[in-house]
Amino acid sequence: MSEGKPSARERILAAAVRQIAREGIDGVRIARIAMEARVSSALVHYHFETRDALLAEALDYSYQQAGEARIAGEGELPTASHGERLQSMIDGCLPTTPGLTEDWVLWVELWLRAARHPDLRPVAEELYARMHSWFRDEIDGGVQDGEFSRCDPDEVADRTLALIDGYGIRTLIGDGAVPLDRARQAVSSALARDLGLGERLQAGEPAPRAARAASRPVRTAPSM
Repeated sequence: MSEGKPSARERILAAAVRQIAREGIDGVRIARIAMEARVSSALVHYHFETRDALLAEALDYSYQQAGEARIAGEGELPTASHGERLQSMIDGCLPTTPGLTEDWVLWVELWLRAARHPDLRPVAEELYARMHSWFRDEIDGGVQDGEFSRCDPDEVADRTLALIDGYGIRTLIGDGAVPLDRARQAVSSALARDLGLGERLQAGEPAPRAARAASRPVRTAPSM
């Protein structure tokens, strides 16, 4: 992403993210995106020839924006434990804020689109690979530093992402049986058990606070 004033392409992508989250990819109208981004419809078509291309680019843009926002707000994390880092990562991967909820809607659009259109599957695979690496590396670091029990970081990372997806989608749709606090606790406790920490990733863990994710600490540091 460029420094300073957003480029026309960046304005188009930001507008596309908001439109897709509100209307779904099939409900998106290029004219509306152009109006919101303050560019011509011809310029939108120039950058994105198909809806699938628009969705793929919008997902990647949203992913990168979230990663950059989280990195920028991580000043204290270098001194935190691996368990605290993992808790922060889980919080940033659940729909805890309006911005993260918007990101989740885009992910659901990608899942549905990729299931029907094989050419979009590499996009989904690449995004999952980045998330997997993010969690795997943190888990492996904790094992190497003696904070966690010996385990297979790849397997634990995959299981954690599967739990985030499962609990996250139920939270996204407002399932009363799975409120955000329960989703957060369930994922954290499962990961803590995998790492030999009992039921908590960090000692004296405070009650969940959505405000922690206000800067949109989403999906991945390796932008992601």
